[in-house]
Order: sequence, then C-alpha cells, then structure tokens
Amino acid sequence: MKKPEAPRKRRPSFVRGLFGLIGLCLLAATLVGAVLLYNYASHLDGVIRTQFEGKRWALPARVYARPLEAFVGATLNAEQLQHELDLLRYRRADSIDGPGLYRRNGDTLELSTRGFAFWDGTEASRHVRVGFRDGTLVGLDGLDGQPSPDVLRLEPFEIAGIYPAHHEDRVLVRRQDLPKPLVDALVATEDRTFFEHFGIDLKGVARAAIANLRAGRTVQGASTLTQQLVKNFFLSNERTLTRKLNEMLMAVLIDAHYSKDDILEAYSNEIYLGQDGARAIHGFGRAARFYFDRPLGELTLPQMALMVGLVKGPSYYDPRRHPERAKERRAIVLEAMTELGYIDAVAAAEAKAAPLGVVERQTNGLTLYPNFVDLVQRQLRESYREEDLTSEGLRIFTTLDPRMQDIAEQTLLASLPVLEKSQRMKPDTLQGAVVLASPDNGEVYALVGGRDVRLAGFNRVLDARRPAGSLLKPAVYLAALEDSEHYSLASSLHDEPFTWRIPGGGGDWSPHNYDKRYRGRVMLRDALAKSMNVPTAWIAQQIGMERVVDIMKRLGARQNLRTNPSLVLGAADLTPFEIAQMYQTLASGGFRAPLRAIREVTTKDGKPLSRYPLDIQQVVKPGPAYLIINAMQAVVREGTAAGLAGKAFDRKLGLAGKTGTTDDLRDSWFAGFSGNLMALVWVGRDDNQPTGLSGATGALRTWVDLMKQLPLTPLDPAPPLEVATIAVDRASGGLADRNCHNTLMLPFLAGSEPRALAPCHAGYVPPEGYAGGGMDTNGDTGSEEPVAGGSAEPRTAAPSNNDSIGDFFRRLMQ
Repeated sequence: MKKPEAPRKRRPSFVRGLFGLIGLCLLAATLVGAVLLYNYASHLDGVIRTQFEGKRWALPARVYARPLEAFVGATLNAEQLQHELDLLRYRRADSIDGPGLYRRNGDTLELSTRGFAFWDGTEASRHVRVGFRDGTLVGLDGLDGQPSPDVLRLEPFEIAGIYPAHHEDRVLVRRQDLPKPLVDALVATEDRTFFEHFGIDLKGVARAAIANLRAGRTVQGASTLTQQLVKNFFLSNERTLTRKLNEMLMAVLIDAHYSKDDILEAYSNEIYLGQDGARAIHGFGRAARFYFDRPLGELTLPQMALMVGLVKGPSYYDPRRHPERAKERRAIVLEAMTELGYIDAVAAAEAKAAPLGVVERQTNGLTLYPNFVDLVQRQLRESYREEDLTSEGLRIFTTLDPRMQDIAEQTLLASLPVLEKSQRMKPDTLQGAVVLASPDNGEVYALVGGRDVRLAGFNRVLDARRPAGSLLKPAVYLAALEDSEHYSLASSLHDEPFTWRIPGGGGDWSPHNYDKRYRGRVMLRDALAKSMNVPTAWIAQQIGMERVVDIMKRLGARQNLRTNPSLVLGAADLTPFEIAQMYQTLASGGFRAPLRAIREVTTKDGKPLSRYPLDIQQVVKPGPAYLIINAMQAVVREGTAAGLAGKAFDRKLGLAGKTGTTDDLRDSWFAGFSGNLMALVWVGRDDNQPTGLSGATGALRTWVDLMKQLPLTPLDPAPPLEVATIAVDRASGGLADRNCHNTLMLPFLAGSEPRALAPCHAGYVPPEGYAGGGMDTNGDTGSEEPVAGGSAEPRTAAPSNNDSIGDFFRRLMQ
C-alpha cells in the first residue's frame, strides 16, 4: 500500500507579494508624509502665530496740525469755525444725531465733535452750541446733559504721513469699530459662509471646480475671506498649485487658532483697496479717509458698499478714474446684501441712486503742505530714528495753523504776479518765501517755501541762502544800545564819508549812502528807521565787529559769520528761517525760543513720548531789547516801511519791522511783528538776477497783504524798571520842554539820558560862539548804497517841523 503523498507547499504569488510591498511602501510613505506634513504645518503654524501675535504691520507716523481750541473770549467768528469744520469734513445737517455733524444759524453753530486721543488725554465727543458776536466767541453751551466745557477742542486735521519703505498706508481699526453694514456687505459679497466654515469652503471649492470645468476656464473662485487674508498677509500672487495648497493649509490653521472676529479684524486692516502714487492704501480705515476723507464710522451705506466693491479690483473699479464701473460694482454689492436680507429693496434702491461722494485726491498724494512737513521731518530726525518714524505709528502734533497757512499761501500766490507786472517781468519769474510764527514761544504757524505750494521740492525757507541786506541792521544798533554808557536812541551818529581801515591786509572799505548824500549828524533812532548805511557802518566800527557778530549769533544766526565790515550792511548769506529766528528773538524782547514745528509726539496708543518743551533763553537784557523794538516801530511809523505799512494799519497796533534790499535790487525782504505774530517775507529770483524791487516796493507789500487778514494784537511791551521815557528835541537830541515843538518821547536806560538841554529848552544857555546847527532831520535821508550782498533802500524824507505840528493837530482832533 502506497503512502499518501504529503501536500505540496504553495509558493507565494509574485503579484500578491508585489501588492504587499506596495502597500507597505504606501503605509510608510503615508506615515512619512504625515510626519512631514505635521512638521510643515507646525512650521506654518509658528509663522502664523508669530505674525498674528506680534506686530503685524509697520505703521506710518501720523502728522497733525494744531487742534482748534475754542473758549469764551477767543478771537474767532462763525465763518472761521465753519471753515475748520469743513476742513475736518464735518457734514452740514438739519439735525445733530451723531459725531461729525453741524448746523449753522447766523452767528450760532450747533455741532457734535468727534472723540480724539490727544497727547494729554482722550476727549470724548461733545454736543455743543457755540455763539459769536463781533469776531469774538461769546457763548459755549453743552447740549448733551454734561456741564458746558471751558474749552472746546476739535480733533486736529491730519496733514501728512511718514511712510515705511514699502509705502503701505493703513489706519488700524478694531473689530468693534467695524460698522455692521460694512461687515454685512463684505460677507454677502466675498464669503457667505464665513461664520460657518473652518477656513476653507469645501462646497464652494466643488461648486467652483464644476463651473470652471464646464466653462473650460477659470470663471469662478472659492477663496474664503480667511484664504484672501492668507494670500495678502503671507503669500505672493503667483498662480501655482503649491501656493494654493499653502493658502488652504494656512487658512485652516488660522481658523483653528483665532476667532472669526480676529480674522475679520485682520482682514479689514490688511486688504488692499487702492493706490495713491507710491503709497498703497490698505484696510477700510485708511480707505475711508482716502476716498471720503471721513472716519470709517461716519460713512453711509452706499459709501461702505463702494469700498467693499473695490476688494475685487481697486484699480479696475477706481471711482475717480472709472466712476461708472464703480457704480455698477456697488450695485452688485447692494443686491447681494438685499438677497441675504441685510437691507431691504428700498434702502438698496436709495443707495444705488446716491452719488459716489468721493473727494478730490491730494495733488501729490502725501500732504497739502510739503514745505511745512519738510521742517517737521528735519526736526523729528533730531530725536528719532528713521525706522521709528516709518513703522511705529507715532502721532506727531505740530504747530501748523491750517487757516494761517492757507492765507499765507494765497497771499504769496496773489502778490507775485502783481509784482511781476509792476516790473514788466514774464509770468512765473519771481519766487517767494513766507514764515509766520509766534514771537512768544517760537511756534511756526505757517511756512511757504515757494510758489509751487503743493509740490515737494526746493524749500526756500530752509535751504535758500540769500544776502540778508538791511535786516541785519537792528542787530548792529542793538549791540550799541547794550553799551548804555555810550549810546542811546538819541545818540548823535556820524553821517560823513569815512574809510574803514581793515587790519591784516584786508584792504580799506568806504561805505556810502544810497543817494550819495550826507547829513553830518543823525540820531541813532532815525538812522535805523531810515536805514542809513554810513551811520550803521560808523557805529559798528566804534563798538567793534566782534560784538556785532556776537549779538547776531545770540539772536539766532547759525552761519559762521565773518567779522568783515560789510556784514553790517547785510553781506551775509542766511536762510529765511535763520532770519525769522533772529526776528522772533527781537519780537519777544530778547528771549530766544527756537522756531519749532512740533508740539508733542505720542505712541499710536496715545502715550506721550518727547514733550518738546519750551526752551526759552534770555539772550538780550530787557532794557536794550525794549529800546530796539521802539526804534523798529519807528520804521513802520515814519521810516522805510511807513509809505505802505504805516497807512494800512491802525497806529494803535504799534507794529515794528525792518525792510531789506540787497545789491542791484536782487532780494526784497521785510520782517515785522505785532504783539502776537511775527512774519517774514522774501521775494527774489532763483537765478539771482535783479528784480527791480526794494524791500518797501516788494516784500513789504506781500507782508501787508498777509497781516491785514490775520487777527493782530497791539505791540505794547511794558517798559522795564530801568527804562524811563523822556522828551527830546529831534533836531539836536537834547532834553526838550514845552517850548520845543519838534520833540520825540524816547525811552532811555537809567543813566543814558541826554545831559545837554536842547536849544529850544527854556533853560538853555548857548555856549560862547554858538552859531546854531545840530542834527539834520529835515533833509532827504541817505539810505543804503548797494554793496556785495549789501542793501539799497529807497530814500524817505524825514518829517519836517510842519509835519510834526500837523500830526499833533490831527491826533488832537481824533
């Protein structure tokens, strides 16, 4: 019997083995892929969390004008307040039911202010009524149930931004500050399932894929708001599968870590909504200002719908360039809101019919006041690094007064063509510069660096170095008046030809009066008032050039001034800003306050940083400062500025100033001041050719036109204790009494009063052999001869005795 055969062992199938190996590989690959995906996702998660929980954006610095402060007794009228409200884009309304609205009834305005975080604290919105009478604020009443404010402070006008290198501009808004209609419009148009999905919308992806397959091209997208945020915040705009997968993965990670409100807030601050030159407009907060010049919270439904419509294509739907496209896109947004029940058909129809309401864009895309902002940036760089100014969102509060700035610009632009016509020049030949500042604290209210007021370029106030001409003469006479033992306003100065021997082989210098005439002797006060050359040079020689240079530097000149004798007649190239600084010191009575354009700087959250405190130094004693102001008032009353300024203003204002003209009538200057304002004007040509204009026929005219439009207070400084006012005879400079008919009341420092009696004095005893004579004050004055960079003032006749008597009777009859 045969043994049964043992069963054969089946050999493994090759195919089964192959599939097993593949399965094992796939499992290994899946595990490896999962590990890699996990590591990659962890990396992306770290990137996301670092960016979202750190500083998300580089924020530009915001530059603001001064805030308008209104209080009972302020010099302000209804027209000026309305102008300020219009500048801030307040809306005129029949009823006041929210911030940013006002209504006017004659000299009364009712308004609701906007809350604002100032450097010294946040001020809430106030509903108030403001009343005016005769150019003065006479009533300030609270209408919101709160006590009436002592001071009503409007939010400041934003004049500029200082932007990061990539030129992104945004104003951050919080989720709670996003208006509901804006959020509704965004969700209805861009992502209807935003509050339900987990970062990506799978149904939307499938729906878009089917639509695109049917069309054979991309006709529909499925990006959620979260994906759009990822694309704008982290990724490039390249159209690749890798970028799309990254976008989807990061969207899921963001949705897992952050709330829908966090995502919505980030999206609303990041989304790109337009371009202004090199500046990219990001976020709804900045877009509201860029397109409508109002805060986001004050926009209407059609305005918010327009902004949401721009998300699809800011350039294609630009409402300024393509208004019809913008209206069509806005209508689509409103229809989507109606479809989801966010608004009704009536509201949608009204919104569709509304005008776009877009404001005109600023000409240079950055600021209306480029020359003033140039000064701000230069002063900021003395305290801050460039990266801090362009990334930390600093808030810079400046001294700019928008109304005074506008008046200064308009005055210069109106006066230059008139001056060109007077000299038969081609249009646009002349240039000009204006500085308007406070004598007391040096705050610069307005600055005009040329006739192209909206274009950033050569800033003549800060960078044009021009011969100062006779504007330097007050410094010469002030240096003499500081030596009260030898000089006073009544001192007799030589007005005769002489030669100034310059040591060290520097040659000789012989100054001349402009008319080549000489009077022998003149009173110091008259020599300055009539801007005489020879007496100025003579007294400078007597006191020494070192003292002249010293006083110029104390007043504020920064240049390395040389002790050349011609300096006393203006042969020094100074910028208008430097000269304005010198005249601020003179106008303040000898207290130099560096001209400044910045009041305060805070963080973006309102925390004070640099306080920019007043840095006032007394550089001239009160007595001599009081005397030089008195002499400069004579310039306006009866000197080189009397022909125009003396007639244009009430004598009670007591204005003071000085004309300046340089060699061959190349530069025309005037600097003058009232009790509250100091203004400097320069007129000339960039090519340094003659203009045919003196200080009195050129810059003075512009200065008068400017100051007539501004609220001026009298210049009436209190005399220091060491100063006494005494009557002197104009002809001789001696002490006068009631028998003298041509007298002056002049201030003197104690001990510097004239000791001699005037010939007209009752007690006068002529010396033996006396034949009369004295200082000539009735003939033509000898204004300056032009020198290299020197001055050339027109001749002005001094008042005669009859003129003085006539003035007396005119004053008596007033």
